[in-house]
Amino acid sequence: MSSQKHLLVIRLSAMGDVAMTVHVISALVHQHPDVQVTMLTRQFFKPLFSQLPNVKVYVADVKGKHSGVFGLWKLYNELKNLQVDAVADLHQVLRTAILKQFFKLGGFRFAQIDKGRKEKKALTASMNKVFKPLKSTHRRYADVFALLGYPVNLEKAPLLSRQPLSEKSKQLLTATDKKRIGIAPFAAFEGKMYPLDLMEQLIAQLSNSATYEILLFGGGEKEQKQLEIWEKQFPNTVQTIGKLTFSEELNLISHIDLMLAMDSGNAHLAALFGVPTLTLWGNTHPYAGFYPFGQDMENALLADREKFPFIPTSVYGNKMPAGYSEAMRTIRPQVILDKIQEIVEKK
Repeated sequence: MSSQKHLLVIRLSAMGDVAMTVHVISALVHQHPDVQVTMLTRQFFKPLFSQLPNVKVYVADVKGKHSGVFGLWKLYNELKNLQVDAVADLHQVLRTAILKQFFKLGGFRFAQIDKGRKEKKALTASMNKVFKPLKSTHRRYADVFALLGYPVNLEKAPLLSRQPLSEKSKQLLTATDKKRIGIAPFAAFEGKMYPLDLMEQLIAQLSNSATYEILLFGGGEKEQKQLEIWEKQFPNTVQTIGKLTFSEELNLISHIDLMLAMDSGNAHLAALFGVPTLTLWGNTHPYAGFYPFGQDMENALLADREKFPFIPTSVYGNKMPAGYSEAMRTIRPQVILDKIQEIVEKK
């Protein structure tokens, strides 16, 4: 009789949060080879887990057949037939709270992430702010597995490996003698996004150098239009939206020399491969626990808290006090350029 244990792991969204689970699950399955994992997530995120041994993806159609309470009941009945031994909820939202009740009634062991909402509220308060580093999200994920009897050493989490470039990716790359700089200039909220006029100044300086080839990453029609403007405007600059599958985009990211990103999903995608990642922080802050895995803390450039003392104003960048739209302007393009050069030379 097999002694292998089967864990169901739930993390449905968003991009950065799902990407952060990869390091933890990688450590889990390498340190506990007797564990099989079924990852419950969205179809789009399947490529993130393709390299992990003993990991399968079960797709949740939360906007279709698995929507609403009855849809979740249907999902539960599908999942219980997988014969899992325990459930790890790394999401902890209303949808997973409902699933929790179903699994509990079915007699399944169920462990749920502690998001540290009280500490995060204190960190983001405008009055009586408690400004100190909180537990990382990676550590919070690992704690869930420890509750189920599977402690994880994150220091020994294997990185994803670089795969050969696809033909479409090769066609995008115009230079072989330049350092490849990925730039992901967008974020979910304005409070996390470097002003586009300053980003344009930075791209102009990078593109005029004979040293770099710039690859622009993002998603959505509005973002694509902006990146296409820069692609036409600046030499040695390629925008990638709409040209690659997500798998191909991940593969391309694994081949760059540095990723410049906001506090956003692309920072975590680059970190999956150990790509040096330079992050820009406006109304959010690394202390909230969302710093890219394994990255040097010196690779974070922060808005000036002396001028903007309410930072971090929120965990996700969705709250912006009056005047705080200017916070990121305290990070000058020349400072970013100097840091890029420092990191690339060190690499």
